[in-house]
Amino acid sequence: MKFFLPVLFTLMSLAFNAPANEADATDARISLGFTESEKAAFLSEMRQMLVSIQGVISGIGTNDRDLIVRSARYSGNRMARETPIAIKKKTPPEFKELGAPTHMMFEELVVRAEEDDPESLTAFTGELMKQCIACHAMFRAD
Repeated sequence: MKFFLPVLFTLMSLAFNAPANEADATDARISLGFTESEKAAFLSEMRQMLVSIQGVISGIGTNDRDLIVRSARYSGNRMARETPIAIKKKTPPEFKELGAPTHMMFEELVVRAEEDDPESLTAFTGELMKQCIACHAMFRAD
């Protein structure tokens, strides 16, 4: 019991001294400044891109080229064109410099799925994922 109380008080004092919003205190990524509805729409697109990647990987693993094409096509230029104008206006040039080529890479994956071997498709999907990682490392949707 003698040991428990000092530990408890130490933990409580650390908790009370922590910043109110840890994410704001340590997250140096660029905020996109979306409204709640814009954020919901934007995050829906991000989730769809993740679903596309999962479909592409599954298609490569099962040699289902149609699945690769369907999955990649969903996150290609059509998605970019359908992004709401309010969101497009709020995204900075640095975001567009990452986003536009990423959508084009999904389109290229559609073409590559016709002829490329699974190893090449996997490598290209890895390169596409680097775009996703770079964007998520630079920006936050809030």
